[in-house]
Amino acid sequence: MIKIEPKKIILTVCSLLLLSTIVYVFSPIAPVWGVNYAKQNLIEQDFSGQDLRDSDFEHANLRGCDFSGANLQGVRFFASNLEGANFEGADLRYADLESARLVRVNFTNALLEGAFATNTLFNGAIIEGADFTDILLRLDTEKRLCEIAEGTNPVTGRDTKNTLFCP
Repeated sequence: MIKIEPKKIILTVCSLLLLSTIVYVFSPIAPVWGVNYAKQNLIEQDFSGQDLRDSDFEHANLRGCDFSGANLQGVRFFASNLEGANFEGADLRYADLESARLVRVNFTNALLEGAFATNTLFNGAIIEGADFTDILLRLDTEKRLCEIAEGTNPVTGRDTKNTLFCP
């Protein structure tokens, strides 16, 4: 029979807690928790370069906001007003853009791979170098985007027209 002293168990548990705290505090990779910005009025806010993975901007007024260079993977922009927003170089992979107002939005060199946007119009959008691989779009929206598509995404090396399956 193995005999374990209670003091050793307490010391082991305390050591593990201290080690996990040290790793958490000094880790070069910050933990990610999505922030809830749903239904907020955030006109012309600067979110550039921020890590906003899995955040929720549902029904938010984000007119003129700067999301350039931001990590927006899995972010929910459902039914948000993004008129005039800047997503230049942003990572929008698997984001929900469904029913969002995307008038005059800048998607230059943005990654939109796997994003959901079937009920979204991109009126006046700038899409040079954007990567639309596996994005869900309406056929009429896809056709309209093909008319203005140009450039190659600097991160993926994919041609914008090819990611939209333009003829």
